[in-house]
Amino acid sequence: MATGDSTRHATIEDVARAAGVSRAAVSKVLRGAYGVSPDMRQRVTTAIKELGYRPRVSARGMRGATYTLGIEIPDFTNHFFAQIIDGANAELAGTPYQLIIAPADPVHPEGYRAIEALADRQVDGLVAVSPMVSSAWLEDLAPRIPLVMLGRHDENPQRYDTVVGDDDAGTQLVLSHLLELGHRDIVHLTLTEDITKCQPGTPHEIRLRRYQETMVEAGLADHVRVVRAEPGRHEAYKAAMALLESADRPTAIYAAHDETALGVLHAVAELGLTADDVSVVGYDDTDIAGHPQMSLTSVNQSGMEMGARAIALLLERIAGRTSPRRLTIAPRLVVRDSTAPPRQQESSSAHRQASTD
Repeated sequence: MATGDSTRHATIEDVARAAGVSRAAVSKVLRGAYGVSPDMRQRVTTAIKELGYRPRVSARGMRGATYTLGIEIPDFTNHFFAQIIDGANAELAGTPYQLIIAPADPVHPEGYRAIEALADRQVDGLVAVSPMVSSAWLEDLAPRIPLVMLGRHDENPQRYDTVVGDDDAGTQLVLSHLLELGHRDIVHLTLTEDITKCQPGTPHEIRLRRYQETMVEAGLADHVRVVRAEPGRHEAYKAAMALLESADRPTAIYAAHDETALGVLHAVAELGLTADDVSVVGYDDTDIAGHPQMSLTSVNQSGMEMGARAIALLLERIAGRTSPRRLTIAPRLVVRDSTAPPRQQESSSAHRQASTD
């Protein structure tokens, strides 16, 4: 395969034409992107070798002229991700950069496709919330495009940055609060195993593990109960209804995040129960958690700050920093009306007082 001009360097278009694929397909092979078929990879690799194609190192630097940054989020309906986007936009105020937002593909929720789509648009850098994407894949992608991951507790990433909440400390705040109120029958309503166990150190995996460990440390190993539900309020509502109508109804439910907790509150209200019957705690402290009709006790990990910090790190990467950084946002528990001492605890206290009198 000859380019027809020995003085001209082969271009990515030459490679695409020789391999019989699109320019985007060549780009995916060069990035080691997920989902490239062996046949396509072989054809592109052969064309690259025969044409002597070398990616231009300067091309990445020139991409800054696009002044666009990509942000991938798994779910537009989760209010916490709206906070992250607000924080990101606030950090970009006064800069020439614009955000391009890509949701995860519902058919392929792991996030590979959304990240690849943003990379193909030649954004200058990426912020992503993709717990199901492998760290090895991210390490391969990061040298080609500046990258910051949100909510991933990956061990020692070398080529990308991370911004995380302290999910261990946040869960400890939840359990300490409920135990101090007198709760013992505490259920953790979390997400499906493909989310909690997709990668070591995901937020929901850490919250689940800390819940189990804290219950055991409190001498409540026999009370450990984990219930799983698909993401979404309706699925959480159905799981909560089954719990609340069972013979062994818990006195408290620690929900995976606020969206799950709102589904639980729906079930609590529908059954005519109150926080005295079953306390509910969420995670993320989204805006709706503070609404008077919700008044949800929740862990605040400042989505606004997370989004702003991620963009700040990304701009540093674009400016030339190569050493990895990790920022951890300290959580705080915001106590509202959805938690109270369990009713039977109050009854027992009253009985003990009457016996003393």
